[in-house]
Amino acid sequence: MNFKQTLLSAALVLACGLSQAVTLRVSNLGDVQSMDPHSLNETLQLSFTYSVYEPLVSRDKTMKIVPLLATKWTQTSPTVWRFELRKGVKFHDGTPFTADDVIFSYKRASGDGSDMKGYTNSIKAVRKVDDHAVDIETDAPNPILPDVLSNVYILSKKWCEDNKAQTPVDRRKGIENAASFKANGTGPFRLKERQPSVRTVLVKNFNYWDKVESNLDEIIFTPIGNDATRVAALLSGETDVMEPVPLQDIERIKSAGNITVLQGPELRTIFLGMDQKRDELQFSSVKGKNPFKDKRVRQAFFQAIDIETIKTRVMRGAATPTAEMLAPGVRGFQADMNKRLPYDTEAAKKLLADAGYPNGFEVGMNCPNDRYVNDAAICQAVAANLARIGVKVNLQTETKVSYFPKILRRDTSFYLLGWTPSTVDSHDVMSSILATPTEKGQGQFNLGWYSNPRVDELTLKVQSETDEKKRNEMIREAFKIVQDEVGYIPLHQQALAWGFTNKVSLVQLPDNRMFFKWVSLKAK
Repeated sequence: MNFKQTLLSAALVLACGLSQAVTLRVSNLGDVQSMDPHSLNETLQLSFTYSVYEPLVSRDKTMKIVPLLATKWTQTSPTVWRFELRKGVKFHDGTPFTADDVIFSYKRASGDGSDMKGYTNSIKAVRKVDDHAVDIETDAPNPILPDVLSNVYILSKKWCEDNKAQTPVDRRKGIENAASFKANGTGPFRLKERQPSVRTVLVKNFNYWDKVESNLDEIIFTPIGNDATRVAALLSGETDVMEPVPLQDIERIKSAGNITVLQGPELRTIFLGMDQKRDELQFSSVKGKNPFKDKRVRQAFFQAIDIETIKTRVMRGAATPTAEMLAPGVRGFQADMNKRLPYDTEAAKKLLADAGYPNGFEVGMNCPNDRYVNDAAICQAVAANLARIGVKVNLQTETKVSYFPKILRRDTSFYLLGWTPSTVDSHDVMSSILATPTEKGQGQFNLGWYSNPRVDELTLKVQSETDEKKRNEMIREAFKIVQDEVGYIPLHQQALAWGFTNKVSLVQLPDNRMFFKWVSLKAK
């Protein structure tokens, strides 16, 4: 065979391979905000970047903690965990994975600009034992540390230094760096193309250290904010997987015959938060004081909300109203505490009058329109409810691209947020949402600055307590305090709804993460 024939043969083989490439097309209500896995503690962000980057430990299909970049872990003392690291792992650029990358990544995740401080705030030090082992010391005993670390992904120290990405992208300040648009992880897929708000493309990592169930060669992720457009793309075959399915379209999509709508309970709680720190409330007609510092005002807002109508009309039944900031299925959830204050407009009016606001007041409200199921419609319903007690809500709905930076700066008076405890443990909610904010990351998503010293004390105790009965008693006490003070207004747990063609095989987790290593696509 001559040289030309050899080239022709190679070209034919390549063309044949390309024609058989398996491409999955995924669409979502919103976009992944960044390729930096430390920049935003948000489910879609962590779900997508998990295919590129990996943590030391992860979860299997039953949500059980399993080894990933660490092969095993043991407690060598009450406050020290030793993690044995997997050998033979390489980053996408070929750089070997070592203990130095772990130490660097945990320092990065706990530093300025990181949104992952809530997962690292109990860590006192990370020390190198050798190239494939690290000791992680905590300030106090932390028996759930492996659960917590499942959300902290490992980056290449060398790559970050070479690309001047030693610190995370700060979403509050809009600061970007190379890690925003490029990526170099150890995961089963590597980044091929990144066009923010347009599309992001991943391709198979042929040098991945493990076998995966997926047969995917390429994943094309496209944000489609318009519900009708997203549904049309699924029905026409332009997309293979779509999330979330608009509630009003579920039955129509099911009737198409070749599409599955997979529904299930989600661990996420949707709730309202209020600024309880400032002496004068921003974006309000009230001058010189802050109405939300008065429990009567917070309770009036709670009792003014017609949660059953939101459930039936806005959420079309795909929501479970709740009085708790925890969902069933989260460790520490106690069902007998799940009793909401009654919806009572007259009682709410009296509470406002007793607090000194007989005619109500004006207040700004921030809400995303592309993050949670029917988020903008929920906020519109809340605003309409509050109007009945004399409160005029000046509602601002916006894409999460601008929404999250704003509320994470705490530049808000009244806001809607959803929270999934990614550790599947109540301490995650206590530490991230209920505890008083600190520079180390405690209370990082306590955006209204609710604060109670006893809740802070219990948060630390729950983290260290190994006796389940004592632990649950402390959890109960903390959440009861927050309920009694109306520190937040929990609304509901939304239901998951994914739509996909019958050619797709996937796994739906209750934390709404879609791991591409478990997704396969049948040939046409």
